[in-house]
Amino acid sequence: MKAQVKDKIEEALNSVRPFLAKDGGNVELIDMDDNNVVTLKLLGACSGCSMSHMTMKAGIEEAIKKVLPEVKSVIAID
Repeated sequence: MKAQVKDKIEEALNSVRPFLAKDGGNVELIDMDDNNVVTLKLLGACSGCSMSHMTMKAGIEEAIKKVLPEVKSVIAID
């Protein structure tokens, strides 16, 4: 993953981190593959939250796609 791409994704993640932190959670960037799929790890309260799928799609994925429209999808790993 190029440094410029990583920086853009981190910028997007930093925009949603305060909202995650309010509920005791966080997110870590793992990778973006050649198919433009971003892999994240949900941390803290986010890792076991029943709303985490909605948070991923509505919040995190949207923020990343806003700065990097070429991103196809965002997935979370344990």
